[in-house]
Amino acid sequence: MMPAGSDSAISAPAASCGLLAGQTRGPRRHALASRLLWTTIALMHVLAPPCAAQTSQAEALQATKPPAAAGWTAEVKHRPLPSAKPRATAIRISGDATRTRIRMEVDRPIAADMLTLDEPYRAIIDVPDLEFQLPAYGANVMTGLVKDFRYGRFDAGRSRVVIDLAAPATIQNSAFTPPKGNQPGVLSFDIVRITASDFQALRGQPLRGTAEPAAAPPPQQFRVGRHEAGPAGQPSNSLAQSGAPPISSAPRPKTRPVVLIDPGHGGIDPGTVGAGGITEKSVTLAVAKEVRALLQQGRRLDVYLTRDADNFVTLDQRVHLSRQYQADLFVSIHADNLAEKELANSIKGATVYTLSDRASDEKARRVAEKENAADIAAGLAAVPASAEEQVRNILLDLVERETANYSLGFRNLLLSSMRGRVPLAKDPQRSAAFKVLKQDEVPAVLIELGYMSNAEDLARLGKADGQRQLATSIAAAITTFFAHKEAQAKR
Repeated sequence: MMPAGSDSAISAPAASCGLLAGQTRGPRRHALASRLLWTTIALMHVLAPPCAAQTSQAEALQATKPPAAAGWTAEVKHRPLPSAKPRATAIRISGDATRTRIRMEVDRPIAADMLTLDEPYRAIIDVPDLEFQLPAYGANVMTGLVKDFRYGRFDAGRSRVVIDLAAPATIQNSAFTPPKGNQPGVLSFDIVRITASDFQALRGQPLRGTAEPAAAPPPQQFRVGRHEAGPAGQPSNSLAQSGAPPISSAPRPKTRPVVLIDPGHGGIDPGTVGAGGITEKSVTLAVAKEVRALLQQGRRLDVYLTRDADNFVTLDQRVHLSRQYQADLFVSIHADNLAEKELANSIKGATVYTLSDRASDEKARRVAEKENAADIAAGLAAVPASAEEQVRNILLDLVERETANYSLGFRNLLLSSMRGRVPLAKDPQRSAAFKVLKQDEVPAVLIELGYMSNAEDLARLGKADGQRQLATSIAAAITTFFAHKEAQAKR
């Protein structure tokens, strides 16, 4: 017989069926040849599949048999593994300025802690580490008491939803309905408006939940918070969770200069959100990673990031990291935004800030105010105004003159490196009281890469090529800065 797959082997079954139907006859005058032919046909009929007349009967018999069990490959294809994290698939808001209902849909039971804060008024919902599959930032529809909300990772194993409120409020009717069939689980609660005096009177008292017992999960799965930030309002020591290498309080031997790159915002705090949902936290992280990669190629510096993932790190923790790593230079990376839409098309370009107890201008003051509010955006309690004033009064005493001069020197190097490579703002040298720049012995600057409110800047910030240009400028300035220091030390 011909091997399987050859033309003869394929045509043999059809020829067999035709011969058995009487469509072909061997020559009668060659009896021996005829017998050989019929012997060959009979053998082909035994070995070949049934012809059309026999196939229908075979199919009928086959139809009565139970289907074969699916193999493991079919199981993998049609039954994908579930997500390792619970998923939040929707947040629905309804109601009015007196009572607003919040419903968060999830795919499995979750625990929850709730609390409210003032200065400004916020509702805080802490849940296990979730995978948020929600509309892009900026696509949320607000109503009732809800001015805005944001979500993301807050701490190790914990995510947070922060709801900005239009007025003082409390949380009532909190409940969790477990998933059933195709219906998602629902974490629901009411935000109810109260007076400012009532809010202050409720400080320290548990929030009242009046959910039906049948709809509520067991007590260990659902806890109700208070009207102020207690332990649930502050992150744990998340330095190790920020993506930075673990550090200790003991000084580490240094063999090379240390650079700490600080990508702004992260996790629950997206920073500025540009058109199309591009977030400041993603842009700053991408540029910071590129700077690190470029500097590591030179093998002359030890380079670390305050975070190398989408995690939240407090402002104090960022400064603490600088001290623990014994940084020789601290570079914080951010992206700017302009609230005045009528000016957004004309104002663009990068800016470099240094520390000052007084802002160089009103715009610098507003930028510092925005960046200093990162902890509040993440749902942390506000620092009392009196304490903030005390910090500002001693600010210049903490910063040594030599450190300030090095900061100014690096700012000049950085602007020189960026000029001609990336657009700069009209007045790119500015100063203000940024919390992350309060480094008593470390030269520190804060870079605003551009305006996410400007279409040209946003297009550059959102693309890998534009991010690489910015990172190249920053890395070149850092390399030059330490080359100058090394040269001065040899004199």
